[in-house]
Formats: sequence, structure tokens, C-alpha cells
Amino acid sequence: MKQRKSFFTVCLALMMGVFLYACKPSDAKLQKEVNDKLATAAPGVMAEVKGGVATLTGEVMDEAAKSTAEDAAKGVKGIKSVTNNITLTPPPPPPPAVVINPDDMVRNSVDSVLKKAGISGVTATVANGEVTLTGTIPKAELKKVMQAANEAKPKKVINKLTLK
Repeated sequence: MKQRKSFFTVCLALMMGVFLYACKPSDAKLQKEVNDKLATAAPGVMAEVKGGVATLTGEVMDEAAKSTAEDAAKGVKGIKSVTNNITLTPPPPPPPAVVINPDDMVRNSVDSVLKKAGISGVTATVANGEVTLTGTIPKAELKKVMQAANEAKPKKVINKLTLK
């Protein structure tokens, strides 16, 4: 009888072990759950789960997003640990510098454009990259004169023209 009771206890313990093992979530279910959480917490990040260990991959903009993704994965019940292989997106290159032509080049450029356009009566002086326009012109030519001055890429165009 005692032997039978021991056998029954061992069988019961074995069945409980099998039952508990079978109840543990599968890696596929865990992976789906982690990826569902990551879809909202950190778009662009994916997880792969093996043996309850989630490995995160993808790119995010900053460390805060990287941490958020890791915390989201750790928050899934059944995940034992998280390996964070997420990389940071490099910052965009700075915009190109504004090119400001030296004074002589600017003056020559403005003079040649005015001459090509057949505009007379305008004097362009250049100091520290700033073009100052003086003279008297018809109102209809003001737009052409201003465009000509700006084509030379000065820092600033100062309009001191008198309109007829």
C-alpha cells in the first residue's frame, strides 16, 4: 500500500510538472505579444523570442525611444530577459552653409545683370556683402532691379532707389 501511495505521489508530481510546463507561453505567442506592444511603443523595432529571451532589433531616433522599446518588451509576462540590439539613427547632416560672395564679385555680378537687363540709372555699392542700390528708375523696373541684386547672393539688399 505504501509503495502504491509513493507511486501515486510521483505520478501526480510528474503530471503537475507536465501541466505547468505545457501552460507556459510559447515563444511564438510571446514574440507576437512583444511585437504588438512594440508597434505602438517603438515603431520600426522588431523582436525575436527564443527560450523566453527577447532580442530587439531596428532603428530609433534617440536613447529614450530605445529605452521605451526595452521596457515594453520587459513588460510582457513570460519574457525572462531582453537583449537590446536597437541602433540609433544618425542625425541628419547640417544644412549647407549660405554662400556669400566677396564684395568685388557681388558688385560685378549686380552690374553685369543690370547691364544685361538694359537697366540704367542704378548704382550698386557693396560693403561687407551688403548691396546698396541708389538712383532713379521707373516703378515698372523695380522688380527686375531687385531680382538682379539678389541673384548675386549678397547678405542683404538695401533699396534706396527713387521711383518715377
